[in-house]
Parts: sequence; C-alpha cells; structure tokens
Amino acid sequence: MRVEEIKQHLINDIIPFWKNLKDDSYGGYYGEMDYDLKLYQQADKGCILNSRILWFFSNAFVTLQDEDCLAHAKHSYEFLKNAFSDKENGGVYWSVTFDGKPKDDTKHTYNQAFAIYALASYYGASQDKEALKLAYDLVEKVETCNKDAGGYLEAFDRYFKPSSNEKLSENGVMASRTMNTLLHVFEAYTELYRVDKNSKIAESMAWMLDTFAEKVYNPKERRLEVFFDEDMNSLINLNSFGHDIEASWLVDRGVEILGDQKYIGKIAPITKALVDHIHSVAMDETSLYNECEDGNVDTKKVWWVQAEAILGFLNGYQKDESRTDYLTSAGKIWDFTKTYMIDHRKGSEWFNELYKDGTPIKTKEIVGPWKCPYHNGRMCFEVINRNISF
Repeated sequence: MRVEEIKQHLINDIIPFWKNLKDDSYGGYYGEMDYDLKLYQQADKGCILNSRILWFFSNAFVTLQDEDCLAHAKHSYEFLKNAFSDKENGGVYWSVTFDGKPKDDTKHTYNQAFAIYALASYYGASQDKEALKLAYDLVEKVETCNKDAGGYLEAFDRYFKPSSNEKLSENGVMASRTMNTLLHVFEAYTELYRVDKNSKIAESMAWMLDTFAEKVYNPKERRLEVFFDEDMNSLINLNSFGHDIEASWLVDRGVEILGDQKYIGKIAPITKALVDHIHSVAMDETSLYNECEDGNVDTKKVWWVQAEAILGFLNGYQKDESRTDYLTSAGKIWDFTKTYMIDHRKGSEWFNELYKDGTPIKTKEIVGPWKCPYHNGRMCFEVINRNISF
C-alpha cells in the first residue's frame, strides 16, 4: 500500500511542483520560494539546486518513462552547461544570477560532485555523449586540482586556489576535509561508473571505500566522523544521524556497482552497524532526530533526514531480513512524513524543518540552494524500484 502511495505522491505532487518552477525566460529553475510560498523569480540560482533538479528529472524519466521529465532534464542540462560551467578555467560555479551570470564563483569539491552526479544520470537517461564528456571534464579537475595526497579538499576559488571552507563547515569548526564531501564524491563516481565502466573511476571508488572504513568510520561509536583537519583527525564530537543513515545505503550501492568481493566483505559490517546504531539512538516513536553533538540531541525533524531514513531502513532490511523492525520504522517515518512533513498547502511540496512536535519552522524556505527534490525524490524512486511492502 505504501509503495503505491509514495508513487502517487511522486507523480501527483513532487514532479508537478518542480515542473512549475521552470524558468522559461532565463533558463534553469527558480532559486527561491519562502515559507509563505512567495516565489522569488530574480533570486540567485545555486548549482547544487540545479544539479539536483537535473538528477531528479533524469531519474524520473528512467523510473516512470515520462518523456516530459526528460524534456525538463534537458532544460536543466542546458542551463548547467551554459551558465554554471566556467569555460575558461573549468569546473562549475557555486551560484549564478537569475539570468545566468556568475555570482559566487567558488569551485567547491562538493558542488563539482553533484554536477558529475547529475551529468552521469542525464547521460544514462538521454545517451547524450556531450553530458558524459562534461562529467569527465569535471572529474579531471577534481582529481588534479581538488585532491592532494591525503584526499579531497573542500573549497577553491575560481582558479582552483584553496579558499576557506565556510560552505561545508558547521558547529563552530572550520574543516579542511569533510565526510559529507567525501560521501558525495563517492556517490557521483558510483553513478558515473554505473553508466560508463571506467577503470580509473573504479580505482578512485576503491580508495574512498578504504578511507571510509579506515579513517571516517568510528568503530567504537559506530558512526561516521564529520569534520576533519588536513590529517583526517576528527574536529568535533558529532553524530549526524541523517548522513549516517544516508551513507549506510549509498555506500552499499557503490559497493554493489563496483562489484569487488574484497569491498563487499570489508564494507558490509560497517553499513550494517551504521543502520543498527541510528535505529537505536536516533528514532523516537515517529521519525528521526537531526544530530547529536557532545551528547546533546537536536530533536528537529529535517525533511531530508526523514527521506533518507525511510530508504536507509528499507535497505537495512534487504541486507538482513530478520530486521523486520526496520520495516516497521520505515512505515512509521512515512506515516509521520505524509501527515506533518509534506506541506499540503496548494502550490507547495515538503516543509524544510519541523519542531519535535511536528510544527513547521516558518523561517525555513520551501525552495532554496539546498532545498530540492533530491532526497525526497530519490526516496520515491528507490521505494518504487525496490518494491518492498512496509
């Protein structure tokens, strides 16, 4: 029942909402809608938002065979190619103005990763070889400019000179490396390897899996560390519940696509432990909390965390079918989501954040640089494709 319910929510609510944000005058999709559903047509357009929209419509086409979704993906692709790509120095900008001029020209590794992810998916949907070439152009920049002997660094200026990492640092620290960026570079390379089996991409994926297992995963706490210095020393006592449950299935997916038996054996105990830990410490009776810093739990309910939790628990059950409690929890989170997290006002989508009691936080936008159809859309695609009754 829930699988069909989620499919109808995707078709009738999420897809039409994002289609309605298409900017036919200047390209791409509008960059901001506030809590009161006011659309800012001249707001800056973030590359992360645009990349995630490109990824979303590409996968909507693959999942539903809706040709109109492929047309929307092409619209987003053209804007990524023409507005966000730095033709002179390579890479993609962090943001552009509403009419497609560079605004924040930071070349952040995280941002490059999402463009690679989107371009790979678009190639998978459209077979447009230009998109595949653009993806590999970005990979070359990431591997030659954004990486050193210790791994992936974070923020760079327009010319790929290192700059300060405010964009991916939080909780009072300034991180030289982050779990979040590493996870999404891995995700991007996984998608690229899925659509085009390239041995160098496989080598990079293997290196990242080793790094996750040996430097990012904390076996004592059964969590991923979040913020690091250049030598991969953790900077803060933080458990990001959303990232851990997301990583539990994303890393599993990467291992499956890589198809290397060594990593199946090495990674499976880690992802299994992540799911079990999150299930035991982050769930209340209805849904998932946000994070825990120094033993203090942030009890907000964040849109993307709920989407990833549904998917993470379904994946955890598929890896161990004795854990029917994971199915029960996935169902509880979806029931909470459809009652509280989905914004049932006409012309809206999901709320961004809720207080613990389910009341929306009205200072949080409905559409913004980070608020996009990536997490909730992906949850819908995965639920449809996995087709698990829960």
